[in-house]
Amino acid sequence: MSRYAEAHANPSGPGDARPTGLQIVKDNGLEGKLVGKVAVITGVSSGIGAETARALDATGITLFLTARDTTKAKTALAEFWKEDRMHLIHMDQTSLESVRNGAKEILAKASEVNILIANAGVMAVPDLQLTKDGFETQFATNHLSHFLLFELLKSAMLKASSAEFQSRVVVVSASAHRVSGIAPTDDYNYEKSAYDAWGAYSRSKTANIYMANEIERRFGSQGIHGLSLHPGNVYSGIGRFIPDEVMAAAVKPIMHVLKNTEQGAATTVVAAVGKEWEGRGGVYLADCAESERGEDDGSILGPRYSSVTYNKNDEGRLWEESLKMVGL
Repeated sequence: MSRYAEAHANPSGPGDARPTGLQIVKDNGLEGKLVGKVAVITGVSSGIGAETARALDATGITLFLTARDTTKAKTALAEFWKEDRMHLIHMDQTSLESVRNGAKEILAKASEVNILIANAGVMAVPDLQLTKDGFETQFATNHLSHFLLFELLKSAMLKASSAEFQSRVVVVSASAHRVSGIAPTDDYNYEKSAYDAWGAYSRSKTANIYMANEIERRFGSQGIHGLSLHPGNVYSGIGRFIPDEVMAAAVKPIMHVLKNTEQGAATTVVAAVGKEWEGRGGVYLADCAESERGEDDGSILGPRYSSVTYNKNDEGRLWEESLKMVGL
């Protein structure tokens, strides 16, 4: 049983007894212990991304932090910014060219990467929008950009992996994945079906999990492990496309299970540096532990996984098709 199971048993809202990202670092005895290692975190201009960076900063690790809006990110990170071991990289997750440029900038400064945290995301884009590369925006932002970034950093992650600290790819998914698998081969961009904002989000979040599972399958034996996670229900900037009144009405019934951003970073930090996950992967986490099997109830909420969470055939298909989509 997880050491945090009791804290999650009866939640009472943001700031309750559930752990924060920084608490995870302290509980693992990692304050100042990862000096010399390197982590990349995408989407740090607000919310969970910024809090994940804050927590990992306590380990002494060198951080490469990406954001589309670097001015906003500078403000979010200012309180704990360290000039000697933090690097802010412009990266627009809707542009494959921007991802390539960002990866090039990272690799110019770091020959080895120990941890990649795929955190950046967008949710419930109201209408069908295609990126300049021709992909549906949520799929492109949440999955394809991170898939390409991993491929570009893969050699550096293989080089960094050691017997004492194997490399990790942590992909932030969401409970919304529970209601949808990935798209058919010929419908990633809604070529055949009618666009649905939440359906597109769910597809992209399932793709996040499948990417992590397939990383474990393909590279686990070489020292790169993939983990995915649901951070919890956090009221953050990812919901910017949802009208305030709609969001307020949606969260009111679940106020007791909401987490603040510090708590929302906890499961990410567990996956990134938790000692219990050293040398292991291919698992979907929630509430700081491996998720348990839930019902196929059609709900987008809840920490338990559903029948779509693990699918070896679709995980392999998505990988091969993603390679083609990003031109590899």
